[in-house]
Amino acid sequence: MARRPMGRVSIRNLRAHKVRLILTVLSVILGTAFVTGSYVFTDTLKSSFTGIFNDAYKGIATHVEPAHSYDAGIPFADLATIRRVPGVDRVAPGVERPAALVDSKGTKVASGGAPSVADTWTVPADRIGDPTRFESGGPPTRSGQAVLNAGAAHKGHIRVGDRVRIVLSNRPVLTLTVSGIYRTKTESGGYIGVLLSPGQARQVLSDGRHYTSVDASAKPGVSEQELTARIAKVAPSGLTVETGTKLRDDTNAQIQTALSFVNYLLLAFGFIALIVGTFIIYNTFSMIVAQRLRELALLRAVGASRKQVRRSVLLEALFTGVIGSVLGIVGGVGLAIGLRELLNAFNVGLPSGSLLLRPRTLIVALVLGVGVTLLSAYIPARRASSIAPVEAMREEFALPSSSSSTRRTILGLALLVLGVVLTVLGATSSSTSHGSALIGAGLLGVGGAALMLSPVLARIVIPPIGWVAGRPFGRPGTLAPANAVRNPRRTAATAFALTLGLLIVSGISVIGASAKGSVEHLFDNNVRADLVLTAGQQGTVPQPAIDAAAKQSGVGSMTQFHLAFGLLDGAEEAGSGIDGPLPAVLALPAVSGSIAPVGNNLVASESKARERGWKIGSMHTLTHPGVGSVRLKLVGIYQDSQLAGAWLVSGATYRALTPANERAAEVGLIRIAPGADLSQVQSRVEKATNPYYVVSVDTRTQFKGQIAAQVNTLLGLLYALLALAIVIAILGIINTLALSVVERRREIGMMRAVGMMRRQVRRTIYLESFLIAVFGALLGLALGIVYGVLFTKLLKDQGLDVLVIPWTQALAFLVVAGIVGVLAALWPGVRAARTPPLAAIVDA
Repeated sequence: MARRPMGRVSIRNLRAHKVRLILTVLSVILGTAFVTGSYVFTDTLKSSFTGIFNDAYKGIATHVEPAHSYDAGIPFADLATIRRVPGVDRVAPGVERPAALVDSKGTKVASGGAPSVADTWTVPADRIGDPTRFESGGPPTRSGQAVLNAGAAHKGHIRVGDRVRIVLSNRPVLTLTVSGIYRTKTESGGYIGVLLSPGQARQVLSDGRHYTSVDASAKPGVSEQELTARIAKVAPSGLTVETGTKLRDDTNAQIQTALSFVNYLLLAFGFIALIVGTFIIYNTFSMIVAQRLRELALLRAVGASRKQVRRSVLLEALFTGVIGSVLGIVGGVGLAIGLRELLNAFNVGLPSGSLLLRPRTLIVALVLGVGVTLLSAYIPARRASSIAPVEAMREEFALPSSSSSTRRTILGLALLVLGVVLTVLGATSSSTSHGSALIGAGLLGVGGAALMLSPVLARIVIPPIGWVAGRPFGRPGTLAPANAVRNPRRTAATAFALTLGLLIVSGISVIGASAKGSVEHLFDNNVRADLVLTAGQQGTVPQPAIDAAAKQSGVGSMTQFHLAFGLLDGAEEAGSGIDGPLPAVLALPAVSGSIAPVGNNLVASESKARERGWKIGSMHTLTHPGVGSVRLKLVGIYQDSQLAGAWLVSGATYRALTPANERAAEVGLIRIAPGADLSQVQSRVEKATNPYYVVSVDTRTQFKGQIAAQVNTLLGLLYALLALAIVIAILGIINTLALSVVERRREIGMMRAVGMMRRQVRRTIYLESFLIAVFGALLGLALGIVYGVLFTKLLKDQGLDVLVIPWTQALAFLVVAGIVGVLAALWPGVRAARTPPLAAIVDA
């Protein structure tokens, strides 16, 4: 028998079962769409950012910057030395500081997470790369003028001649006139770049002695390696001198790393969809083969070989995989567009640019989609080809299982033991990273065991649930549990989508709820401040705003926390500089000595003192390269605190070692005066800080709410994963039940013939689907909560010291699963109820 007739048989079967084809194709589409969308979205962003930085760094042969972000910078006097280096063509010094832009109407222009900076206008004689292209106006020719990038100008509806303001961390608000609006080759999303005249930039952005960076271009015939080596010989110590190529490569690598999380998240969605889709497709083809036994046997009887029968089934899978993968690629491009528009709607500030669909993306999506479908259909195809024609045409013949349930159970028990052992080792590990890896491996083992053992678990769990849920429905309530466990392997595979989705989401929900609970516990037990001043995306609270707030009536004390960097006894360290009374706003129990960071005192956490071998009275040197050094005496050791950090010094020490342009307060904590009304003090402080535009004034309760909102935003991404699992689960349940109705056509006809009403048939199908969904949800919730608790316990030293299990949320997930089960059964239930009794009975 030729292959072509078997191909026609495959195509005929696909055409004859369009609904089955659509449901199976959807399983492939979901997985390939997320894989494609992930690559398209991140490839587009990477390409856009690469274009931005390649344009910004074009022509740079050598880049000079401080070795550490906290260093003072490049001395003004060294600029002339760099200019005299043989081979130098142009030299472009720059001073850059974070700054918030306020439009002419007094509204802060949001950057959506993109950089918002004030920088130095480079005069044409020093300009490296392409000349600046102005959309309107021209360069700043004097102090008080500035130019603005087109993206920021359009977002803030700012035009040439408008008066704008910029807010810096350590200066009064600066009012400027927009002299020009410039364009870049690549749109840079929410980026805000305000360029000041060189003289004013040095005056207000620098410490009066240092540039932030210096770029140099090379004369013709001088390579960037040669020029960089020459400049490195004359550059002061403490500076990094690198080629322009390395600058571009390092920047692009940072972008790749920053975008990797988004890529991994979307790919996780895709691979989970494909994994679950594998079970749906496997179920589908297993049932298809079971329902076509006589047809396949007849083909064997008239001359078709085993290979031809197997190829016929695999050809159907190939068509399904190709159609699903192609549509998935189209859907993935749409997903990338939708995701970009969604993020832009939330003002995330992504760079614009045409979508990038690389050949690699097409290949990966096609290979995954088609490969998963063929692999899922291979076992059913092999079973179909192994059946003897005469045996399969017997009325009572049933398709045998390819592997014994005993073997599956033994393998599941072995995985369970391995997973539990790894989990216990991880939970008892003293290393957070090592323990997390072991618990993660244990989760994979236990999850695999749950999948292998779920047919056994289904026989145990579903009957009692069915007895309770089915009692009000009479006979349908008795039949539904029996139908659900009739083929427990099929039930387990169908429920796996919800199991996997709820495992992940419920586990993360435990960690998220514990994080919020830990923050609340931390604030309630350690923070004594009544008001908290922060600056959101700006990062640091302007010092003038702090000063204005401290002067308001009803303010008892103001305590500032500054982020202090430097070399402490030669090692890079980060601590805090404290201005104002510490005990008034923060409970910091002393282990020994006095917790008083004043003068040249040093106060350290217990773990830091133990790590470095410090003792009360020991002397230490804190150095800020390019600024100076201070000798400090350790006067106190306090219990480890997430809020206080590793060590504390006085505000005077902080200012002595921090360049003036880098001084800023990370947070301001206010304790109101005795008898003062909190709401009135908050109102006065808000009014005093409003002219600085970036300051938020919150009570402790409000501040805790903000942190909880940030955690909820992260959880929202994971709920999207749950939504994906629900969509796949609905498809799987519809597919399984629809094919099961066909498989049980004669049985349903017999029940209808002996008096079962249509509504009773529908209820039986609804209850069966409900039980499958609830079983999958219970298994996922149980595993998710257990492992969420384990991970939370392991992260105790990272600040998650309060365990919170969101039982209400878990119950809500279970209710949603039950609703999903009923909704997924609507169409199969109606189809089953419409089965003609007599026709079903005589149907062979």
